[in-house]
Amino acid sequence: MCRRQKKLTINNELDLSDAVIVKSGRLKSVVWNDFDRVRKGETYIAICRHCKKRLSGSSASGTSHLRNHLIRCRRRSNGSNGVAQYFVRGKKKELANERRKDEDVLSVVNVRDEHEKEELDDVNVVSVGFDQRRCRFDLARMIILHGYPLSMVEDVGFRMFIGNLQPLFELVAFERVESDCMEIYAKEKHKIFEALDKLPGKISISVDVWSGSDDFDEFLCLAAHYIDEAWELKKRVLNFFMVDPSHTGEMLAEVIMTCLMEWDIDRKLFSMASSHSPPFGENVANKIRDRLSQNKFLYCYGQLFDVSCGVNVINQMAQDSLQTCCDIINMIRESIRYVQSSESIQDRFNQWIVETEAESERNLCIDDPTRWDSTCTMLEIALEQKSAFSLMNEHDPDSVLCPSDLGWERLGTIVEFLKVFVEVINAFTKSSCLPANMYFPEVCDVHLRLIEWTKNPDDFISSLAVNMRKKFDDFWEKNYLVLAIATILDPRFKMKLVEYYYPLFYGTSASELIEDISECIKALYDEHSVGSLLASSDQALGWQNHQHRSNGVAHGKEPDDRLMEFDRYINNTTTTPGQDSKSDLEKYLEEPLFPRNSDFDILNWWKVHTPKYPILSMMARNVLAVPMSNVSSSENAFETCQRRRVSETWRSLRPSTVQALMCAQDWIQSELEST
Repeated sequence: MCRRQKKLTINNELDLSDAVIVKSGRLKSVVWNDFDRVRKGETYIAICRHCKKRLSGSSASGTSHLRNHLIRCRRRSNGSNGVAQYFVRGKKKELANERRKDEDVLSVVNVRDEHEKEELDDVNVVSVGFDQRRCRFDLARMIILHGYPLSMVEDVGFRMFIGNLQPLFELVAFERVESDCMEIYAKEKHKIFEALDKLPGKISISVDVWSGSDDFDEFLCLAAHYIDEAWELKKRVLNFFMVDPSHTGEMLAEVIMTCLMEWDIDRKLFSMASSHSPPFGENVANKIRDRLSQNKFLYCYGQLFDVSCGVNVINQMAQDSLQTCCDIINMIRESIRYVQSSESIQDRFNQWIVETEAESERNLCIDDPTRWDSTCTMLEIALEQKSAFSLMNEHDPDSVLCPSDLGWERLGTIVEFLKVFVEVINAFTKSSCLPANMYFPEVCDVHLRLIEWTKNPDDFISSLAVNMRKKFDDFWEKNYLVLAIATILDPRFKMKLVEYYYPLFYGTSASELIEDISECIKALYDEHSVGSLLASSDQALGWQNHQHRSNGVAHGKEPDDRLMEFDRYINNTTTTPGQDSKSDLEKYLEEPLFPRNSDFDILNWWKVHTPKYPILSMMARNVLAVPMSNVSSSENAFETCQRRRVSETWRSLRPSTVQALMCAQDWIQSELEST
C-alpha cells in the first residue's frame, strides 16, 4: 500500500463513541451521499454507510479515495455497475462545470422519504457507533419480554432479516442467547434484591400453581407484594420452579422457606396468599406459619398470615352453579346451534321473536365452555328470548327440546347468581395490584346474597345456595380478620362498615364479633408500636456501638429477647410530659370519615398522613399490601381451569432457564409499566 493510501485509511480500532457527525454546506460532492463525515477531536473521518470502513475525511485529502472505495465496496446495495456509472457521471459533471455541481448532485442523490429528510435536517449532531454487545442483549431482552422461543435466533428467515437490517451484527446461536438471558436475569434479580432490602415495611407473598406441558408437570410461582417508600403497591415474581410430585407438604414448605431465606425476606413476612389447591395444600401454609411463629417473625401469633384467593372461591361457586343445571345449559346450547344452522330457520326464529315481543339488543351466541362468564352471557340472552324458543319448540318438529317453564325459572335464578359473581370478579381484577381495602365491601355483598339465596322456597335453589355458602364460609373464616382490618384502615369507612354489615350477618351476636376485631386491630397496632420503639432503640444502640468501637471497646451480645415484653411495658405506660396520651389508632378512629368519591386513592391518603399517624401508617403499609387474589387480570379469572400454563415455547427448556425467563419477563414488564 502506497504511503498516500496509508494516510487516507483510518485505524478501525479508534474509539468513536464520542465522535459526532458534522454537517456542512461545503460538502457538495456526490460521495457524501454514501459517507458520514465525523470529527474526533481535530481529526475528520469519513465512514462508509455500507461497510463502515473508515477513511480520511479531511478536506485536504479530496474525494478520489472515497470514490475508489465505493467502486470496490461489496456491501453497497446498488451493485458494482451502478456504482461505476454513478461516479463516472458525477465526476464528469464536476470536471465539466464546477458551477453546476449542485444540480449534478441533486440529479443522482437517492431521494429519501420527505418526513425522514425533515427529521435529519433538524439533527446537526448525532452520536456514532455500533455496539454488538448492546444489540445482542436487546435481542435477548426482546425474547424475554414477548415470550419468543429462544430458538428463533437460528431460524433462516430471522437470520436473513438481521443480515439485511444490520450486516455488522454477528448472529448468535441458541446457547449464546440463553446465556444472555441468564445474565439479564442475574442483573435484574440484583435490582429486586436491593429494592426488597430497602423496604420500610413488611412483605406479603403469594403462591400460585401453574401447569406445564401436561397435567403432571406443575410449577409454583412465588411473588412478593409490598408497598414501597413512595407508597406504590408493587408485585414482583421471585421464584418460578418445578414441583417434584414426590414432595410432601413438609418438603414443599421447606423449599419455599429456602427461597425466602435466599431473598433474605423470611424475617420480613406479613402474610401469604394461596389457592390451597394441590400440591399446595393448607398443610404447607401451616408448616410455614409455624416455622415463622417459632422465631417470632409474625404479627398476632400468625393469625393474619394465611389468607386465600378471593377470585378462587367465587369461581368455585360459579362453576358449582353451572354444574347443577348442566343438562339445561346443553339443551339451550344445542337450540342456539339449531337456530343458527340455516338462514331460513333464523328467519322463522326472528318472526317468533316479533310475535312474542321478545326483542333483544343482543343476538344469540354460543359460549366458550372454558370461560364461564361467556356461558353466563349466552344464558342471559337466551332467557330474554325464551318465549321465542317455546314457540319454536311447538311449531318446528325438528327443533331441539327446550327447557320447561320451571327449568327456565331456575335458570333465571342461577344467571342472577352468575351476574353477581361476574361483577365481583371484575372488581377484584380491575388492576394487577389492588390494595386489600378493596375486597371487604364486595365480599360482604356476596355474603348477604348467599344468606338471601339459602331462603329461596325452591329446594333446588336453596340447596345449591347452601353448598355455595359452605365454600364461602371456609373462605370467610380464614380471611375475615384481614378483610375487616383493611377496611378499618380505609378513612372512608373505619369501623362503620364493619358495624353496618356484621349485624346483618350475625344478628345479636354481632357486637361480640365486632369487639374481637377491635381487640385484634389494637393488638396489631401495639406490636407495630413496639416494633417502632425497638427500631429507634436499634438506631441508638448502633450509635453506642459505634462509639464503643471508636474507643476500642468490643461489642458484646445484642439485647436479650426476654426484655421485649419490658419494652412493650415501657411503651404502654410511659408518656412524655405534655404529650397526648391517645394513640395514633384512637385519634384516627375518632376523626370524621373521609368523603367517599370514585377517584379516592388510599395509598396517597396514607402517604400524605404519615407524619400525622407515623405508627398507624406503618401498619397500613403492611396490611394494605396483603394480596387477596392471585389472579391479576379478568382474562384469566373466568377460566374453568384456573391454572395458567407455561407457554409451549419455554416449557421444554431447562427448569433454571424457565425460572430466569419467567422472573425476568415479570420484572421487565413491571419496569415498563411503571415508566
